[in-house]
Amino acid sequence: MSLRVEFLAPMVLRAARDLTRPALLFQVVWPPLAALVLWLVVAGFAWAPAVAWVGLQLPGWAWLAWLDPWLAHVVVFLAFLPLIYVTALLLLGAFALPRMMTIIASRDYPDVSRQGSAAVALWGGLWNALTSGAIFLAGWLATLPLLLIPGAILVLPLLWSAWLNQRSLRFDALAEHALPQERELLCRRESANFFAAGLVSALMGYVPVLNLLAPGFAALLFAHLSLASLRSLRQENGVVL
Repeated sequence: MSLRVEFLAPMVLRAARDLTRPALLFQVVWPPLAALVLWLVVAGFAWAPAVAWVGLQLPGWAWLAWLDPWLAHVVVFLAFLPLIYVTALLLLGAFALPRMMTIIASRDYPDVSRQGSAAVALWGGLWNALTSGAIFLAGWLATLPLLLIPGAILVLPLLWSAWLNQRSLRFDALAEHALPQERELLCRRESANFFAAGLVSALMGYVPVLNLLAPGFAALLFAHLSLASLRSLRQENGVVL
């Protein structure tokens, strides 16, 4: 289905409003902080060996000689960034988003009943997060050489983050409220809006300070977009909400 800006824009504003609510802001902030601390600890032990290994793998191209003193460090740094982001999304999906959904659903969408499954939300969400994260990491690593192309460092991370946001969070946000057939239909019908939502939240990653809030903002945005889309679908079909 085509992008509906008039439908998506209010969802972005609602997600931004929720950043001012302490109960939701806490759920937004702690997962990326925990992921950052975790990988900083790992980096403290693994940085030097990783840099040494990457240095051995880099091609000895003459035109890259001027980058030799720090290129391996840059590659390792770029490899750690997606690990932090994926870990933050895993923590969000498993622990923070269920609490977000409870607060948002009761306040803004009390008429949208839970017709999904808690078990599907837990185990299906975990499987979806792991597979999405694996594809994201593999794709990120495979396209790292393309970052040497001028401008690619601005575009590729943005597109990969947008894909990961929509792939992982749309399932988590719909699993407890939507029936399987509703979830599948919405993922097809609202695919453009879901990707645009992933792109909007990924753009926050380019803004200093706000980039810490990007994963949590994505979760808030997908919570609103998913529940509003589900409400609209049920109203169209004459289903009791």
